[in-house]
Amino acid sequence: MVPSAVTLAALVLCLALVVDRLIGDPHSRYHPVALLGTFIGLWGKPGYYPEKLQRAAGVLFWAITVFLFCLPFILVTTFAPWYLYLLGAPFLLKCCFAWRSLEEHTLAVVSALKDGVENGREKVSMLVSRDTAKLDRDHILSAGYESMTENLNDSIIAPLFWFSIFSLPGAAACRAINTMDAMLGYRDERERLGWCAARMDDIANFIPARITVLLLLIWFAGRGRYSRAWQVMRRDGHLRPGFNGGIIMAAMAGGTGIRFEKPGVYTIGDGERTLDEGGTDILKAVRAVTLMYTIIACCTLFLLGVMINNIGI
Repeated sequence: MVPSAVTLAALVLCLALVVDRLIGDPHSRYHPVALLGTFIGLWGKPGYYPEKLQRAAGVLFWAITVFLFCLPFILVTTFAPWYLYLLGAPFLLKCCFAWRSLEEHTLAVVSALKDGVENGREKVSMLVSRDTAKLDRDHILSAGYESMTENLNDSIIAPLFWFSIFSLPGAAACRAINTMDAMLGYRDERERLGWCAARMDDIANFIPARITVLLLLIWFAGRGRYSRAWQVMRRDGHLRPGFNGGIIMAAMAGGTGIRFEKPGVYTIGDGERTLDEGGTDILKAVRAVTLMYTIIACCTLFLLGVMINNIGI
């Protein structure tokens, strides 16, 4: 019997997480997301366009980039036999999210600090856009764990959510949207060209970000920290620019008792504990929320599959 599309999706989602934990992200310029970044770099230079045309160019190339990146995923989803889809789709989905890699990059910052602040600054500069040249040890740790916390949604839950709704093309579109925002969505000379990328990233992450916060609150409730997570989220969630990342960072800060701080921009959380003390709890929360979402999504998809099969009978 041929499994239903939603049953296949549940299997692919589970297998993709296994693939991620086993192989992570190979460091290759031919990785699909690396190729995506190269393509964005080709057109994503404001100097190529007159100032008055930069927004229009950003919208046009945003659409082209999403379409081109999604096209192979659409073809596989549409034309691959179910057994080939089941073999290949976990690897394609894995290209759209980064769980193990997210942990590795953050822990690399922590490890580098053991050899001195300069090493930590070098490592964390690969994760964040802020100027790291003058960051002290605490702010380096904050930047690293902030990246892990924000990317819990951007790099894990959001692509998995859109996969659950729209299969591989949904995850691919989410990955393309997030990558364009990461490269262009800044209030500098790229602001006009990256305007569409930034707005669409906000839209694509709106629902997943709130699912992420809900799962964080459930996790911290089980650890007796629900009240602090909720209070800090309500108090500090608006301090970070944008309406998605701040609430996740604030819930994490409240739940783990730490403080995130970007000098001169925001301070989130009360700092009951240092990041050295609370870093492990951030890592545990990221893992827990990833697994919680996967279990809930897979169970939902399997139940839908059973219902579809019964209706078919």
